[in-house]
Amino acid sequence: MFEDLKPWFPLTTERLLLREFTHGDLDDIHDYAADPEVARFMEWGPNTREETEAYLARTLAAQEAWPRPDVNLAAERRADGRVIGSIRLAVTDAANLTGDLGYSFRRDCWRQGYTTEAARALVEVAFRTLGLHRLWAECDVDNRGSWGVMEKLGMRREALIRQGKLIKGAWRDRRQYAILADEWISPG
Repeated sequence: MFEDLKPWFPLTTERLLLREFTHGDLDDIHDYAADPEVARFMEWGPNTREETEAYLARTLAAQEAWPRPDVNLAAERRADGRVIGSIRLAVTDAANLTGDLGYSFRRDCWRQGYTTEAARALVEVAFRTLGLHRLWAECDVDNRGSWGVMEKLGMRREALIRQGKLIKGAWRDRRQYAILADEWISPG
C-alpha cells in the first residue's frame, strides 16, 4: 500500500521547514540534544558530541531508504535557517492503518507553538496523504508540555501506562493519546 507513495516531504508551515537532516545540522542538533532539560523525559541524552554524531549518522543512513515506515524530519526555523528540533511520523501497523508521532524541540523554543505547528503538519500528512485511520503518541506523565501539544491537536488521552518505560534507570509512567482520522479537523 505505501510502496507506491512518493516522499511527502519537505513540508512548509507558517514558520517552519520540515525536511530531511543534513550533515550541516550537527551543531544545531547537538545544542538541544545536549540540554538536560530537553532530554529529561527521553530515553536518550543528554548527549555527548559523539552520541549526537552517531545519531546523525544513523539518521542520514536511514534517509537513504524509500519507502520507509519511520520518517524523522528536522524542524528548521524559516526566519533564520536554524534547526530547532525534530519530529517523527511512523507507520507502526500498516495493516490497521495506525501510526505514531514523536518530537523534540530546543528548550528556548518551548511554549511558542513550534511543536504544535510541526505536529499539526504531520497529523495532516498521516490522515490526508498516508490515509491512516489512527494516530497515537505517548509521553511521560510529568511532561506537561508534550501532552499539552497532544491535546491542542485534538488527541484524547486513552491510557495511563504504568511503569511503561525504563528511562535512565527508573520505571516511568506514560500517558498515551490518540486521534482518529474522522476526528481530525484540518487546519485552514
